Amino acid sequence: MLTINSYEEFVSYEGQELGVSDWVTITQEKINKFADATDDHQWIHVDEEKCKTESPFGQTIAHGYLTMSTIPFMWSQILEVNNLERMMNYGIEKMRFVQPVLSGQNIRMRVSLEEIQNLRGAVKTNVKFIIEIKETGKKAVEGLATFVYYFKK
Repeated sequence: MLTINSYEEFVSYEGQELGVSDWVTITQEKINKFADATDDHQWIHVDEEKCKTESPFGQTIAHGYLTMSTIPFMWSQILEVNNLERMMNYGIEKMRFVQPVLSGQNIRMRVSLEEIQNLRGAVKTNVKFIIEIKETGKKAVEGLATFVYYFKK
C-alpha cells in the first residue's frame, strides 16, 4: 500500500501507477444483496435457473453498479492518505462498463494518478481506475475518478 502524507508527495506520483488491489470475488450472495439494496431484481442478476437457458452468459452477472461499488474497498488497499482534515469524492467521468462480471468471478482494481492540482489549500486528483476480471484478463469497468483532499495546515 502506498502512503501519502502531503501534497508534495502526491505530486511525485503524477503520471504513475499508484497500485493494484487484491482480488475480490463477486459471489451470487453479493449480487442478491445488492439487488435487495437497490430494488433491482432483473432476472439476469438473480435468477440462476433462467440464466442457464436464456442468458447469453449461461449464468448470472453482477450489476454494473455493484462492480463499481467495490471501488472504495479496493481503493483502501491501494492508497492511504494521512494528515488530512477531510477527503471528498468529486465525481467520476468517462466511466464505461466494458465487460460483465459473472457470478463467482474475481475482480481487482488498478489505479494511476493522471493529474493533480493544488487548489489553495485543497488537492484535486484525477485518478484513472481499471477494474479487471481475473478469469478473462479483460476490463470490467474503467473511468476517471476525481477526489479532493484537504491536508491539515
